[in-house]
Amino acid sequence: MKRRNFVFQLGAAGLAVPFTSLSNTSGNLSHPALSNNIIKPKALKEGDTIGIVSPASAIFESEPYEIAKESFEAMGLKVEFGKYTKSRYGHLAGTDEERAEELNMMFRDKEVNGIIALRGGAGSARLLDKLDYEAIKNNPKIFVGYSDITALHLAIFNKTGLVTFHGPVAVSSWNPFSYDYFRKLIFDGEEVTYQNPDSKGNELTQTTNRIRTIRQGTANGQLLGGNLSVLTSIMGTPYFPADWKEKILYIEDIGEKIYAVDRMMSQLQLGGVLEQISGFVFGKCNGCDPGGSGYGSLTMEEVIDHYIKPLEIPAFSGAMIGHIDDNITLPNGIKAEINADAGTIQLLAPAVI
Repeated sequence: MKRRNFVFQLGAAGLAVPFTSLSNTSGNLSHPALSNNIIKPKALKEGDTIGIVSPASAIFESEPYEIAKESFEAMGLKVEFGKYTKSRYGHLAGTDEERAEELNMMFRDKEVNGIIALRGGAGSARLLDKLDYEAIKNNPKIFVGYSDITALHLAIFNKTGLVTFHGPVAVSSWNPFSYDYFRKLIFDGEEVTYQNPDSKGNELTQTTNRIRTIRQGTANGQLLGGNLSVLTSIMGTPYFPADWKEKILYIEDIGEKIYAVDRMMSQLQLGGVLEQISGFVFGKCNGCDPGGSGYGSLTMEEVIDHYIKPLEIPAFSGAMIGHIDDNITLPNGIKAEINADAGTIQLLAPAVI
């Protein structure tokens, strides 16, 4: 995938609620997400410490680290980089053991109030059998990232029930649009309503960031999803949620050929995911073109409609989710209502405590 190259570009990319007890074996925890028991992390506040980790690909220049640090300091936060953030192992930010240890250490560190991935890229799935899910459950805190970080979001939610956040990485563009949603959700604990920006400009009608209604109506359910190619790559493993009932599935991707998106949507269908969901939101798929299929290719619209329209559930595409500057932050595991006609996502509960 081209995600690893795209995310590298800077302008592109506590307390708990009552919870079912789990096994003490970190790799074989029960699945609290199946019973809808969730853990909400504590909200961030100014003066808190945000830990920056590198669970996937490496960054080889110094400036992105400086920009990331300055961005969070501008939010009123202290910044702590992980022990192995600048390590190298091929294209990865250290060995699998180092990257897993770094994330485990951040969750165990009582002085760290939230964690964000420096970038995505590739390699997060290599950590899933090395994470200390018991420590994560016992030390719930904000965890943010997108793209390849999807593997960590799904595994953590499935193994612990912790609400995690699909949103900008540390080197993303923290423009007013993205930062506003991030702050309302994670600092202020608002029940956010997500909607696309008005980008008509001098046009008579909106021509960019348009919403397309796939099937009309409203639907309620827990938000769960992320990067399509990463999500489907861990299907069939113990880290992939088995229960998608009453879930609103949201997906995005970058650099995938349309035939590959068709193959991944087919996998979701054959794997029984699509038949369970109550609603569907498709974000952005930048650089997703026919590739070698040429004029013989289906369009992206045709592919999505083929799998989603027969479900007869409310669904829309074009949400501000993906490898884009104006990237919203969504909480996995929080109940929401989507309005497919208006193209909005309304949280029905705060994502933090």
